[in-house]
Amino acid sequence: MAGPGGDSQAIIPVTSETMSEPLRAYQAFVTADLVTLQASADTLRADVDAGDLEAARRDWLTAHLDYERLGAAYGTFGDFDAAINGRPDGLPGGVHDPEFSGFHRIEYGLWHGESAESLKAPAAKLSTDVAELGKAFPTQEFDPNDLALRTHEILENTLQFQLTGSADQGSGTALATASANVDGTRELLTVISPVLRTRAPATLETAGRRLDAFGTLLRQVANPQGTWIAPGGLALADRRKLNGSLGALLETLASIPDVLEIRSTG
Repeated sequence: MAGPGGDSQAIIPVTSETMSEPLRAYQAFVTADLVTLQASADTLRADVDAGDLEAARRDWLTAHLDYERLGAAYGTFGDFDAAINGRPDGLPGGVHDPEFSGFHRIEYGLWHGESAESLKAPAAKLSTDVAELGKAFPTQEFDPNDLALRTHEILENTLQFQLTGSADQGSGTALATASANVDGTRELLTVISPVLRTRAPATLETAGRRLDAFGTLLRQVANPQGTWIAPGGLALADRRKLNGSLGALLETLASIPDVLEIRSTG
């Protein structure tokens, strides 16, 4: 039976060996981008230490998007993800809970009038947590099935948290995060494309086309003048266009984990 991308041929089995090269390629991508993230986090910390909150707001977004582009690695990052990019949801004290840390803690402070002095400790902790993640990542295990799974999950989370703005802590940059999520998904499609092309070429083609269409639409309606518009500031027609475009993309991406699921050959 044909899937969302129109493929109808029998699926060639996928093994751990099949996914070994895509996995190595993705790990290399993450390793390199963690260096970029560290530099961005250190710049943010320096801004806060210098008391330059205008620069900190600008550099916060740069660093946060560097993290969001890592996409599939979230599951591997484990507790580091909660420390670096966790939301206050479920914490007893909400945004004032002492366990609330990372990008969204700093975001809350930067856009809610907190002083530079009050943000020094969160900024230092973020920089340290990113450094610890960089040290730990080479030894962390990564399930090869996650490469395919995250091609769908990243943008599923985007639909839930970014297009609604529910993860935003005051910066109004949720749709910039959505654009970074598009970049992360594109990287995943790139590394799995040699395997997917031999098994579901129409799905790969449709996914790439719909991903490009959603990314282009996102920038057209949410960043028309080079400044990101918060989801709540979009016209209703534009919100509907984004939801429709992402919905069609997710429909295509949903079949990829099944196509590339690693099954026992024994």
